[in-house]
Amino acid sequence: MSTKTDWDDAYANMAYVAGSDAFPVMWKADGAAYRASGVQWNEHSYGSDPRERLDIFWPEAQPKGLAVFVHGGYWLRTGKSDWSQFAEGARQRGWAVCLPQYTLAPDARISQMTAQIGRAISSAAQLVSGPIRLAGHSAGGHLVSRMMCEDTPLAADVMERAEGCVSISGLHDLRPIMRTEMNHKLALDPGEVRQESAALKDPHRAARMTAWVGGGERPEFIRQARLLHNVWSGFDIEITLHIDGTHDHFSVIEGLKDPQSALTTCFVGNE
Repeated sequence: MSTKTDWDDAYANMAYVAGSDAFPVMWKADGAAYRASGVQWNEHSYGSDPRERLDIFWPEAQPKGLAVFVHGGYWLRTGKSDWSQFAEGARQRGWAVCLPQYTLAPDARISQMTAQIGRAISSAAQLVSGPIRLAGHSAGGHLVSRMMCEDTPLAADVMERAEGCVSISGLHDLRPIMRTEMNHKLALDPGEVRQESAALKDPHRAARMTAWVGGGERPEFIRQARLLHNVWSGFDIEITLHIDGTHDHFSVIEGLKDPQSALTTCFVGNE
């Protein structure tokens, strides 16, 4: 006898991490403290929408290239300023780190957010030369994965510079999201789900992908990582799966603050 999946519970990360109610206030405070710490950074516009803004955090010397980190929040909440501190690992490794912001639901559909992130990366690529590395967390993991699909919104010259992409706890199959309460705001329908689910699409021929997920996360997030790896392993591209210890959905990104962490190394390489 089969049991019906409670999809709201499957995606309820905060309900399963002790003390997580305090995280939003902590992230905002940590982000503000980081921006005030003396690191060099500036904000740029990449479009006319009020949320079409991006921050770039600069290394001490000439940047090795552009590292882009896209924030999560289930396409419904948070912004770039809540995540500034996660630029530090790649910045210390000599990369210019871009944190783009995008319009949230219900003011935008997920397909619009995909297009916005494509424009944000293209805009930042004009400001920073060299190779491009992408990473994103949760909904941000979904958005960077979409950049690696055959119908990427990135221009050919930008895609040629993309050396790698790390989807951290990313959502690659959006079909279950249609069965959650949050879909009242996301308004996903079957057509958009197929258009926006990386695991239901072919990868770009130049894609270099890592599906990274904490071993202590909700089972659905581990399934999502395994699914993308399984499907895209059937194509002639570079894709790896990394299950990171016992990390939960929030602790899994802490390594981005550390220039020597395995996650930062996966993000921007060994050099």
